[in-house]
Amino acid sequence: MSQRFAGDVVIVTGASRGQGASHARRFAAEGARVVIADLLEEQGAALAGDLGGSAFAVRHDVTSEESWAGLLAHTEARFGAVTVLVNNAGVDLQRSIEETSLEDFRRIVEVNQTGTFLGIRAVIPSMRRAGGGSIINISSIGGIHNLARGRVAYVAAKHAVRGMTKVAAAELASDGIRVNSVHPGFVDTEMFREAQVPAERIAAVPLGRPAELDEISDLVLFLASADSAYITATEHLIDGGLSGGF
Repeated sequence: MSQRFAGDVVIVTGASRGQGASHARRFAAEGARVVIADLLEEQGAALAGDLGGSAFAVRHDVTSEESWAGLLAHTEARFGAVTVLVNNAGVDLQRSIEETSLEDFRRIVEVNQTGTFLGIRAVIPSMRRAGGGSIINISSIGGIHNLARGRVAYVAAKHAVRGMTKVAAAELASDGIRVNSVHPGFVDTEMFREAQVPAERIAAVPLGRPAELDEISDLVLFLASADSAYITATEHLIDGGLSGGF
């Protein structure tokens, strides 16, 4: 395993399970010091234990300015200035527009959209101190194509993440901070399996299967690395070709 992230300090939100945990493991395996930020304290602590001294877990609410301030202070005290942020935390809601309450809508937007905004804003001073960095915002295929009937709040928030990514990239380029978004389709996580997606929907994916966790992490780590030094303000679909037949 390469050590291409030796010296990097990485925060991954929603990192206690699923895609976030996969990203955290991969960064740690390649030499990074990793902060596992999640509301799921026990799972986060268990993952940090697996990763050893290269990681620690923090209970973190992405919708709270105070929580972001505490996370950055704790991270800098323990590891130093942040060089990579993966805004991975997100929640879904399957409900028609008529059945979506204002409270439901606001909750989904708060986590997926506001949480991403607060994360971008919070890490800027730290990344400036580090001399630059990379922010990767996890959106969705639903942030590019409306393939998600029954997900009005989720799709609204994920489209917003795509837009915020471009604004942040333009504003922060002079600081050496790159900002990109990742737009997965189906991913083979526990949540995906529990959703029991109909076989015909999986069959619509040209590659014939959901993505493996490592395949999403490969893209995230590429965007965090020096290999993508000239890539910013871009969205990266990783959906097995599903959007190609849209």
